[in-house]
Amino acid sequence: MHDVRTVRAPSMLRLAMAALAGTAIEFYDFFVYGTAAALVLGPLFFPTVSPLAGTLAAFATFGVGFVARPLGSVLFGHIGDRHGRRPVLVVSLLLTGASTVAVGCLPTYDVIGVAAPLLLVTLRFLQGLGLGGEWGGAVLLTVEHAPPERRALWSSFPQVGPSVGFLLANGSMLTLSATLSEAQFAQWGWRVPFWAAGVLAAAGLWLRSSLAESPRFLEIEEPARVPLAEVVRDHWRLVLLTAGALAVGYAVFYAVTTWSLAYATERLGVSRSVMLTCVLAAVVVKGALTPAAAVLGDRYGRRPMCLAGCAAAAVWMFPLVGLLATGEPLLMFAGFLGAMLAFITMFAVVAAYLPELYEPRVRCTGAAVGYNLGGVVGGALTPIAATALAEQGGRVPWGVGAYLTGIALLSLGCFALLPETRPVPGAVAKPAPVMD
Repeated sequence: MHDVRTVRAPSMLRLAMAALAGTAIEFYDFFVYGTAAALVLGPLFFPTVSPLAGTLAAFATFGVGFVARPLGSVLFGHIGDRHGRRPVLVVSLLLTGASTVAVGCLPTYDVIGVAAPLLLVTLRFLQGLGLGGEWGGAVLLTVEHAPPERRALWSSFPQVGPSVGFLLANGSMLTLSATLSEAQFAQWGWRVPFWAAGVLAAAGLWLRSSLAESPRFLEIEEPARVPLAEVVRDHWRLVLLTAGALAVGYAVFYAVTTWSLAYATERLGVSRSVMLTCVLAAVVVKGALTPAAAVLGDRYGRRPMCLAGCAAAAVWMFPLVGLLATGEPLLMFAGFLGAMLAFITMFAVVAAYLPELYEPRVRCTGAAVGYNLGGVVGGALTPIAATALAEQGGRVPWGVGAYLTGIALLSLGCFALLPETRPVPGAVAKPAPVMD
């Protein structure tokens, strides 16, 4: 058994801020690719096809990152469950940062031909592999240090990280898009945010260098020998339910932040700057409200918040595409804001909810695999499916609204089958019930 007496209790604020900074940096790396895919990667890496096919191909490479994330959660989950949560944070950050910088250095199709898109896909895969490990490590290190009655609040700090990463990624793209000519942006401007990932990764490694290991991990007498095998054997239904439950969050987020950029700039003629500003403003509100939603999760429970967010998403998807199709900035912002509020009602609490569903010895693998499989279902397919559906419709892409509503209803059903896990004051702590 590990000696827990050697562990000093860290400042929760300091620990939470280090987790937030790390997830912000890793999601910056992931999001900057999504924005570039919507705006510029199609003609640079897939110039031999039509503009629509080029956009679809760029979004397909975007989806490769989501396919890699469950594999990353298995790899890094094994490390986290066998050797501790802290090593996961260092290795995953190095992998994601290095692959992101490499994307910024890639020659285009005009220079090296078909090798360019092949290398792009490879680097996107490595990005996803690293990010698949990041979420589990950062969330568990925070959750397992936090007092039970404030677990959702403290674990919401890593959930703010994606908003910060998105703002950094798209803010840099917005600045470059506004200050450079179209030719300059296509030639070298899009590369700058990828290069900046190296500096951010170095800063993240410095912040994480002094973090203490999770006390809950140190209490485990016998770590799982093969965590994935135990998860598949004992918790397979739970993994599938959590993946289905989280799919709507990914679908909504990437419909707003990735597909809408391509749709509005290519189909409606809205400028890149206007679209990025509308999306950024909605994400700012989402990030600011994340801790408040998490506090509600500590008070009223994880499951009620998730059910409410799913129901809101199901109701809002048709208004979202209708407002987007107007091309009017204020109306588009209103559509994006409604979607982001539904999203954060769910995702503010899932960082506490998922770990509480699994026993500690397989928690890093189980929670991360479920979380990232949801990304495959909801995130990888949404930009591709939405682009294809929008092409078949008229000015208002109602088919996209139907697609997103369907995913929301699927997730609503999955959340309805999951148990509540909020700790009851004064009760003896015990693992969540096994669902098989």
